[in-house]
Amino acid sequence: MKNFFRTLGLTTAVALTATVAQAETKVGAIFDLTGGLNIYGIQQNNALNLAIEAVNAAGGVNGEPVTVVGYDAQSELAKYTQFAQTSVLRDGISAMFAGLTSSSREAIRPIFRKAKIPYFYSSLYEGGACDKQTFVTGSSASQQLNVLIKWAVENYGKKIYIMAPDYNFGTISGHWIHEFAKQNGAEVVGEDYLALSVTDYAPTIQKIQAEKPDVVIALPVGANQTGFLEQFAAAGLKDTIGMVSTNYGSGNQQVVVSPQAGEGLISAMGYFPSVESEANTKFKSAWEARYGTDTPIVAGAVDVWNAVHIWAAAANKAGSSEPDEVIAALESGLTFDAPNGKVTLEPGSHHLRQDIYIAKGDNNHGFEIVQTFAGSAPTYENEKCNLIDNPDLAEHFSPEEH
Repeated sequence: MKNFFRTLGLTTAVALTATVAQAETKVGAIFDLTGGLNIYGIQQNNALNLAIEAVNAAGGVNGEPVTVVGYDAQSELAKYTQFAQTSVLRDGISAMFAGLTSSSREAIRPIFRKAKIPYFYSSLYEGGACDKQTFVTGSSASQQLNVLIKWAVENYGKKIYIMAPDYNFGTISGHWIHEFAKQNGAEVVGEDYLALSVTDYAPTIQKIQAEKPDVVIALPVGANQTGFLEQFAAAGLKDTIGMVSTNYGSGNQQVVVSPQAGEGLISAMGYFPSVESEANTKFKSAWEARYGTDTPIVAGAVDVWNAVHIWAAAANKAGSSEPDEVIAALESGLTFDAPNGKVTLEPGSHHLRQDIYIAKGDNNHGFEIVQTFAGSAPTYENEKCNLIDNPDLAEHFSPEEH
């Protein structure tokens, strides 16, 4: 090596030594650290940083440390596209971890497809995203709503009312609710799709009172819509009408609402802190050592944690962080012992097979798990999206076409 440096000359040798010393793998992150969606984004970002620390402590990716180039989308859709373009054109990233809302995912997904960079979307969602460069580690509607609606019909009754946000997560989830209601001999007697800015839910509550459903399926997103849960309880409707959700507890809703509003509310998600497993115990210990116990860990944080570890495992398996090689490794059927149970990346659909939990809100801002559905497959995504046989497929399938 000394002779090699002598041949190059001192200046070149010093530059080469610095380059070798500074070799690293960069990944990008875009989350909502401020604005109305930061109740989710802060935890997603915390999980990303904790996971990267764990990966680096284990030797990094192919012997190189991983560094994060992160951005705050400020809960603004335009910021997502701006920062996605910047990350591709300037930052030299090998992978991207980003987004909460489905609208943010759909805004940036084409950017990473064009750049051929693997993009990890780590949030529960309405389902149907199909893209060679996109990998979804959150649970889809076909995993959550099918088991939740069956449970709700059996425990509350067959008349359903929908309260959801007025964008694709809410409206497409609404289509799924109609689908699964039919399958379980139930009917949707009313539905309301509301802007995230709404704060007065009196009109919706009056409609619910008029329709007299057995159960409300509520999918509130953001700080404002969490107010619906409080107003529903204040109107005295909890005494006669059940309430279930696929995203209650996905942020800090269970903390900010009163025990009167949260106790007894049913949620179905891919993770709750009360999951009992060795992997979850270790994860919570690491999380609490770094971030404390003031705020409960949410499902989206675990989804990001899983995404980082699955990406790192793929890069190490490939022996490279080059996107095409990593994507090939991701499509080999990787598994990971996650805090929410064993997860498996489905090669064709790029979604996770994972456990789904039904849990009941308690009077101490937490959840008690009442039923577990082990190894729940993303059935709809597996049916519609086979990226092994059709690598050029890039669509967002909807149950309207189902």
